[in-house]
Amino acid sequence: MSEVALRVGGRPYTVTCADGEEERLQQLAAIVDLKLATLGGNLPPGDAKALLFAALILADEADEARQANGGRHPPVIDETIPLAVERMADRIEALAHKLEIALASD
Repeated sequence: MSEVALRVGGRPYTVTCADGEEERLQQLAAIVDLKLATLGGNLPPGDAKALLFAALILADEADEARQANGGRHPPVIDETIPLAVERMADRIEALAHKLEIALASD
């Protein structure tokens, strides 16, 4: 297992991934970061809701691609991508939960 440093929404995150997945995880984090940027100034960077909205946008795009492909998931070139995305989503969810707890205690 490896650790990789990511920057999403202006905040640093360190996540664990399988050896050799570091570059792909950084690419995926860049996609999430870009989606956050498309939300503009509506939400503060690093806000749990901003991460949620970015995830919803990405899920919507994936679902539209699936529907456009006759209800089938588009072909995946690298079968480790879905697993990496799932791990990243789990980590983002855990971090968002911690952020919500921290904000509630202020």
